[in-house]
Amino acid sequence: MLKTLLRQVRQYKVPALLTPVWTSLEVVMGILIPYATASIIDKGIGAGDMGQVLRYGAIMVGIACMSLLFGILAGRFAAYSSTGLAANLREAMYENIQRFSFSDIDKFSTSGLITRMTTDVSNIQNAFQMLLRTSFRAPLNMVSALLMCFFINGRLSIIFLVAMLILMVFLTILITRAARLFKEIFRRYDDLNAVVQENVNAIRVVKAFVREHHELGKFDKAALNLYTLNVKAESLMALNHPVMNLVVNGCIIALSWWGAHFIVEGSLTTGQLTSLFSYVMTILSSLMMLSMVFVQLTQSAASGARIAEVIDEEPDMAAPADPVMEVPDGGIDFEDVSFSYKKGGDNALEGINFHIDAGETIGIIGGTGSGKSTLVQLMARLYDVSAGAIKVGGIDVRRYDMEVLRSRVAMVLQKSTLFSGTILDNLRWGNAEATEEECAEACVQAAADGFIREMPDGYNTVISQGGTNVSGGQRQRLCIARALLRHPKVLILDDSTSAVDTSTDALIRASLMRRIPGCTKIIISQRILSIKDADRIMVMEGGRIIGFDTHDALLESNDIYRDIYAMQTSGGEGDFDNS
Repeated sequence: MLKTLLRQVRQYKVPALLTPVWTSLEVVMGILIPYATASIIDKGIGAGDMGQVLRYGAIMVGIACMSLLFGILAGRFAAYSSTGLAANLREAMYENIQRFSFSDIDKFSTSGLITRMTTDVSNIQNAFQMLLRTSFRAPLNMVSALLMCFFINGRLSIIFLVAMLILMVFLTILITRAARLFKEIFRRYDDLNAVVQENVNAIRVVKAFVREHHELGKFDKAALNLYTLNVKAESLMALNHPVMNLVVNGCIIALSWWGAHFIVEGSLTTGQLTSLFSYVMTILSSLMMLSMVFVQLTQSAASGARIAEVIDEEPDMAAPADPVMEVPDGGIDFEDVSFSYKKGGDNALEGINFHIDAGETIGIIGGTGSGKSTLVQLMARLYDVSAGAIKVGGIDVRRYDMEVLRSRVAMVLQKSTLFSGTILDNLRWGNAEATEEECAEACVQAAADGFIREMPDGYNTVISQGGTNVSGGQRQRLCIARALLRHPKVLILDDSTSAVDTSTDALIRASLMRRIPGCTKIIISQRILSIKDADRIMVMEGGRIIGFDTHDALLESNDIYRDIYAMQTSGGEGDFDNS
């Protein structure tokens, strides 16, 4: 974990290394001030010599100014390097997340990744800054002050050693117990973020079904779990201050008692006793700062492990050593393919075998959980098969460069997602170099050009985040146009016309047949009307193919297909959601 985190310091190594240097110089200057104070009392005030008072006073002012300068430099360099580390950590995580497969995203969860990018990184940033300054300043202060105490009076300094021992034992017990609680707290943050994210993403559904109170209940439960753990952890850490105050007050009482005896017997001066009081406060405040460092490091250890887990994660789907850089054609072969979303879990697909010729149009239909969406996601290698092989253009998909494969196997997923920006910006996700004319041509093919030109700014109309200022059918057509700009060898429409009317659906299908005849088209749909003119239709149930033939042949040979057709043509509704 530490290696992974420290690698991200990179260009901030110099300021990170200089911070302890400035901190050390600041400490040295601070330690000299009480000693100068003792000289003012003993050599100046006690002797009635104002010259000595002015001399040592000037020295103290000079030392204080230098201490201030070194402190400013240390603070500036610590802030610069810690914020730089935080930026690098976020960048490293985000860069690796872009390489994640769908299964990797499933492993960490979206809410968990968000927590790591925000809360966990902030914890590491604070801990690193504290590590650079306080973790150097506190022990150096403590050791320097202790050495000065022994230099002034060795016998009185034993009081400080006893106090330090008591505090160290207490802090060890405290931190050990708190570490377990903080680890659980960060897991609860993931749960809370998951509730918030789900609610915000589905806010229209929540309001439509008047489920605000139900969602508030879920949030309250997650927040209460987090609250309870935080109270336990903070209550435990709150013991730090009263115990620290007890030890400090005990030291002052002991120092006052024994110091008075030593002054009477002549082995200690008043100025030295005064400086010892300053040093005892320095020693004990340093111990308090160290306890804060340990608390912060305890909290951050869990965050650091979670961040390192994301950065070090090797994506499930590795790029081949010598990748194929060209997809010959849109032919597709499934050879005894099985797939499970979780290792050791039930197969979502089992024993799938079929061949599709390049340029064919294939329809897929089936009930919820039949494996339709899973099947097509494997074609674009969004997941890897658990067994068997999938070939596109006669070549196993695992041999292709993934960018090349996905640029030639274009998918329009069930959820039509648009991004904030203009319509042209969204279309150019399919091809960053596409001209406006090429974008318009793709929109004509997707039956989107008409409604775009009716908008006040046409292709420069700004789409709000998530595409909330266009209808569901318009979003779907824009997503189809975006996929067409990739000039794919295989085009997969995963129920991508469900929000458009039947006449527009027919218009899109006719346009695709006419304008990209050499492209293999795979259409998942709940409506038989959308796929009945396909060259062949695949019927799926329970992760298996139970029919694969033409519309007419399936009506004669496949009972399930015939029942769906009968329901839909007689005015009933066949509920065959995507899965």
